[in-house]
Amino acid sequence: MTEESKVNDELENVNNVEQVPNETPSAHEEHLPLEEVRSEIKAENEEDAKEMVATKTAEAAVKKENEEAAAPVVKPDPNVPESFDWDTIGKKHEFYSASEREKLEKVYDKTLSQIAEHEVLNGIIVGKTSRELVVNIGFKSDGVIPLSELRYNPNIKLGDEIEVYVESQEDPSGQLILSHKKARILKSWERVNQAYDTQEIINGYVKCRTKGGLIVDVFGIEAFLPGSQIDVKPIRDYDIFVDKVMEFKVVKINHEYKNVVVSHKALIEDELEQQKAEIISKLEKGQILEGTVKNITSYGVFIDLGGVDGLIHITDLSWGRINHPEEIVQLDEKIKVVILDFDDNKKRIALGLKQLTPHPWDSLDQSMKVGDKVKGKVVVIADYGAFIEIAPGVEGLIHVSEMSWSQHLRTAQDFLNVGDEVEAVILTLDREERKMSLGIKQLIPDPWANIMEKYPIKSKHQATVRNFTNFGIFVELEEGVDGLIHISDLSWSKKIKHPAEFTKIGEQIDVLVLDVDVENRRLSLGHKQLEENPWEVFESIFTPGSIHKGTISGSSDKGVIVTLPYGVEGFAPIRYLQKEDGTIARNEETLDFKVVEFSKENKKNHFIPFTGISGRCCISES
Repeated sequence: MTEESKVNDELENVNNVEQVPNETPSAHEEHLPLEEVRSEIKAENEEDAKEMVATKTAEAAVKKENEEAAAPVVKPDPNVPESFDWDTIGKKHEFYSASEREKLEKVYDKTLSQIAEHEVLNGIIVGKTSRELVVNIGFKSDGVIPLSELRYNPNIKLGDEIEVYVESQEDPSGQLILSHKKARILKSWERVNQAYDTQEIINGYVKCRTKGGLIVDVFGIEAFLPGSQIDVKPIRDYDIFVDKVMEFKVVKINHEYKNVVVSHKALIEDELEQQKAEIISKLEKGQILEGTVKNITSYGVFIDLGGVDGLIHITDLSWGRINHPEEIVQLDEKIKVVILDFDDNKKRIALGLKQLTPHPWDSLDQSMKVGDKVKGKVVVIADYGAFIEIAPGVEGLIHVSEMSWSQHLRTAQDFLNVGDEVEAVILTLDREERKMSLGIKQLIPDPWANIMEKYPIKSKHQATVRNFTNFGIFVELEEGVDGLIHISDLSWSKKIKHPAEFTKIGEQIDVLVLDVDVENRRLSLGHKQLEENPWEVFESIFTPGSIHKGTISGSSDKGVIVTLPYGVEGFAPIRYLQKEDGTIARNEETLDFKVVEFSKENKKNHFIPFTGISGRCCISES
């Protein structure tokens, strides 16, 4: 069956179901194209669907009427007008079309601000009570702020604009929650950070003094102003800045601890930088400038030259010696200085004050010469000598060796003290080098000038023990005349290991002059020579073969020392220490000893150290 025949059959069925009276299809309609036929079928089916919907709607209306008829009858309220529509109660009424409503919503939205939570906005105070402020921020509702948050501004009034922080657009009761305190904090930190980034100059109120500086209120934040950042010159009294409004720069922010450091000095430095560059460009050695004493230290004075600092070392303050710069200058004093030197960058400038006056050496008496006597004051003492100021800026050195004719090792403190007025003799004078050496021992006669007359050989004298050595004793006969007693010249009979066994420092001792060395200023002295040499007598007493009582007082690897009568010591070799009973003699044992050898000639010159006693006595047990 062809497609066309199928369509014809369908048309036939439709016509049989819905035939319109007195209307039959024309010959033309029986031969319509295939697409048009399909369109007509579709349209007819749609009509059938509409008719079915209409039927369902009618059935639903009939059912509703039956339900309303079965419902109880309510009598109308006589107080309610008959025109009142009871069916509208609890139902939403639409008085505007969709397009009108859309237009009205757009207009209304334009009257409201688009806000977000945790945002800082500007608001206007529209209401005020004893506890709260009502603030309009252009939102659908107004916010309320506690009046205590604006305690810092008691003059707040209606219409004033303030900053607010949106905590919540709507709390559970539908209220807009705002905070002025948080807005100030957030806005303040924004301003502080902006001022730090842009190096903006801001104003701050100095609230109080604290350790090391001041506390400054900046945008409601407490910032720290270090004492070193108040001014370019040191500030000694911080209290004069309290309760003042000053300009600052933010120099440091610690976000972790919420700390802010500001500086007023930075502003001054910026202003002085141009002046400083101009001054530095004109600096020359020898140039004289006026400056202000900025700071005083123990080693010098810092001078402000108008934005550039220079240092006057303590040695360049005065030609004379001073103990501290405060003796010459005072803080904030204006003085004239001369530029002595500066580095390549002209950042370290050496200044001088004394150079503005003539050097005292230039005005020193030209007739002054070596050998003249001068008077002065002791200004400095060292171990090696003392500096004497004979005129301001003119000093001479007295070496310790020129303080006394004595040869003992001593320090200048043994003779002089700082501040002493002394008289001295000029020993050397160099005007070009500006140096002078002085002496005070030259004011008294040299004791060695007539030494041979005062201390001839074999003359007896009394001396004072001054010092010990291993080889002898140094004694002083008078100031500047010293002598040495060799350890071998202390005793004829007793063997002395150290001079301390014989005498003490400071004691008086009798001496005999043995030799005089004028050129080297030395005296050789003896003590035992004041007595007769006992060995002349001992020779007849301790004859070989004679027996004497002796006590063993010491021992060595080769033998023992035996103390005999008259203080004589003898030596007994080990081979002679065996007694008759076969035992060996011991220390501190007293026995009879027989002399086997006696030598009076075993001596040495008096000024060469001896290794033993003046005579030697070899003995053996009898």
